[in-house]
Parts: sequence; C-alpha cells; structure tokens
Amino acid sequence: MIKIENFCVLNMDNAIRGARNPMESHAMSDSHVDSSGKFVFGPNDLALATKLCRAGSDHRKFIRQIFVSADITAPLYWWKEFDTYKVGTVANSTSTMHKIHARPITADDFSMDHMIDAARTHMDSMISYIEQLRKEFVETKNKEIWYSIIQLLPSSYNQMRTCTVNYEVLTNMYFNRKDHKLEEWREFAEWIKSLPYAKELIGC
Repeated sequence: MIKIENFCVLNMDNAIRGARNPMESHAMSDSHVDSSGKFVFGPNDLALATKLCRAGSDHRKFIRQIFVSADITAPLYWWKEFDTYKVGTVANSTSTMHKIHARPITADDFSMDHMIDAARTHMDSMISYIEQLRKEFVETKNKEIWYSIIQLLPSSYNQMRTCTVNYEVLTNMYFNRKDHKLEEWREFAEWIKSLPYAKELIGC
C-alpha cells in the first residue's frame, strides 16, 4: 500500500530561467503563470527544456531546481528502499519512537494487501498482541514493554513522511523502479508520470 497526498511542484520558473543562463538567451523565454497561479511553459522554454533533458544528466542540471513536496504513507519495507535516494531528498516522518503508544494499533496501520490468508491470520494475532502491549505501556510506563512494541513492529507498518525531492531524483527513481517487484514502486512511478511536464522533463 502507498498513498501520496498534498503534493505540489515548485520553482519551475526559476529553474528554466537558470537554464537560459549559459547562452544568455533570457529574451527568448516565453513561459508564464496563468490566472490560477499555475506555471505554464511557453513553446520556446519547453523546447529548450526538452532538448536539455534529452541530452543527459550533465545538461539537465536545471531540473534539480524543480522541487516536489508530498505526504507519502507507505510501509517501512518501502521506506528502506526510498532511503537509498538520500541525495536531493528531505523527509520529516511521523515518530514511531514518540507516538507509537498514543493511539490504538489496528490492522489499518499495516500494509497487508498481498498476504496469503495464513499469513494474515498470523499478522492479526501479532497486531492484537502489540495493541495489548501498548495498553500495558500506557498504564505502567514500563520501558521494557515499550521496547517490546518497537522491536516487534513488522516492516509492513505504515509510516507517513512529508518529503521534498527534485525532478532529477524522480528521474532516477522512475527509471530504476518503474518495473520493480514491489507494487508500491510501480504505483509511485505512475504518480511521477502524472506530474507537470513529466514526459518532457523526466522522459516518462
């Protein structure tokens, strides 16, 4: 399971202006912001942007200045792979350490959409036991019980992080992960394809 919410794309106007610096071709720029505040590439700027992106990473430096912010909810096993893309990313997560005991732990907190029935039965028992431990910790504040919760928590536990990445990082993610075994990565790649000018700038 993966959920992507509250996303926005920022700084396209400054990025394309910077892309025109090497040839000092700013007079040819024809992009604008429409009445709703949305950035729109003009034909000249889009042609330049597409040409630079197709020329390779050395030439598409300007897309490192196009930022995307999003709230992503995904299981810990997916976040472990996301964390390999540390360059050009920032993420603030909900805190397992501080808040794991703050509310009931239920099946909705886990990604179990591909489990076989026997595994799901085992998982339901595990969740029930972790919830029992959570209640005990709330009553006793016993740190060993808290440690038991943290150490029992499976990698299917869903965590939400507010992430900022750039189009260069998303380009790498898309081409490295679009055919990944994990469905979450394939869904993430489809989301990347939906971003403004993804076809021209990322090559989706």
